[in-house]
Amino acid sequence: MAFAAINSSAPKSNPVIEDAFAAEPSLKKRVYDAIGSTPQYITLFEDIAKYTSSLLARNASAPIQPVQTTTDGPAAKKRKLQNGDTVGQSQSSGDLKADTSLQFYMQDVSFAVPQRKKLTLEITAGRGFLRARNQTSKEIEFGIHMDKIQHVLCLPVPEKNQKQFNFCIIPQYGDGINSPPEGEAAPEAMVWTVSDGPAKAAFSGNGQQIGNKDGETVETLVRQVLNENLTRTKVVRPDEREFVSAMPEAHRKGEKAYHVKAFRGSKEGYLFLLSTGILFGFKKPLVFFAFENVDSISYTSVLQRTFNLNIVARPTSSDETQELEFSMIDQADFSGIDTYIKKHGLQDASLAEARRAKRYNVNGLKTEEQSADNADVAMEEESELQKAERELDDQEDEDEEDYDPGSDGDSDGSGSSSEEDSDEDDEDADADDNEEHDLVENELGSEAEDVPADQL
Repeated sequence: MAFAAINSSAPKSNPVIEDAFAAEPSLKKRVYDAIGSTPQYITLFEDIAKYTSSLLARNASAPIQPVQTTTDGPAAKKRKLQNGDTVGQSQSSGDLKADTSLQFYMQDVSFAVPQRKKLTLEITAGRGFLRARNQTSKEIEFGIHMDKIQHVLCLPVPEKNQKQFNFCIIPQYGDGINSPPEGEAAPEAMVWTVSDGPAKAAFSGNGQQIGNKDGETVETLVRQVLNENLTRTKVVRPDEREFVSAMPEAHRKGEKAYHVKAFRGSKEGYLFLLSTGILFGFKKPLVFFAFENVDSISYTSVLQRTFNLNIVARPTSSDETQELEFSMIDQADFSGIDTYIKKHGLQDASLAEARRAKRYNVNGLKTEEQSADNADVAMEEESELQKAERELDDQEDEDEEDYDPGSDGDSDGSGSSSEEDSDEDDEDADADDNEEHDLVENELGSEAEDVPADQL
């Protein structure tokens, strides 16, 4: 009752707040919302509003100083942006759409995410922004600061007659697992495609064409430029030591494939098992499971031809987990996937804290070779439960090797009773069941679920 009385007395419109935040309607609304939920702080908000108004009045009465520029050239011209704002050429590099000098740009780049169109790829000088410019209107469509890029992947595009590569830019809080701080929008990933050929429209910041070195492809050039400007990571490519599909690339005979086809719900995509994590792409939204965010991985619906992969992910700053299922994976790739998962200890939830603590080359500047060494260390870490299971399996294998099926039946029934024959039949049946169970377990791996015999 006391709260209701206070809330009812809160003014719907406060002249002090109206005056202070007249130019910031969104901020003003947030202030009113805060007062509505916590009316006991209305005096505090009024004091803040009065102080804000005094600062505005003080700045308004101060003489306007001319903007100091470092060049003697003409005054910076302003241009109109799509959102109606204007920026000058003299603005700092903190503005994505500012006309800052370029280090590198490449025309006619085919983007797939967040927009599907051809744009000019730009990298501003001083490890500034990675952005995309409209080739007709010359406006900046989207971009991201280099310091905000968490992962960069260079992956072969599956099922294409001509070899192509997708560059995937995954920003901080844009991996589909980690959520941004409250009040901030989650940034979108960026994906563009380059062909496996020489760079024909790549230029340095001064407009000089580059990428004409012998044997240098556009993929090599872009990867090199990115590595020179990235601050938190390096470009990661598929590694045969990590995973390679049992089925070669169907559209380019004799070429190895580094992906497996899978479904997330009704959406078809590709899983790439990399040295720093697992990517599901390439359609929106992309999902990247960095090792530090993987709690555990298991298998479900293991059938004769397909199986499902269940990944339990845990955000870096949260204890809440989410489980994502990828279905209809070809059984031919089970062995390779299972080896990859065990190599990095991803099947064991008890190792999740160790992965988060060590951060295997995620966001680091280590090479792919160092990443492989870290993975070998992860293989050596074994829980007590796993160790006990392995020793038990080894003991069972030794017993089977020492077993001689003819040693108990050399005598041709001298004095054997019908009860002894019945016991021998039961033992034979149990041995057959154990052999069938061991066969399924060896074929499907330690993480496979028990499935009914009629499904095998």
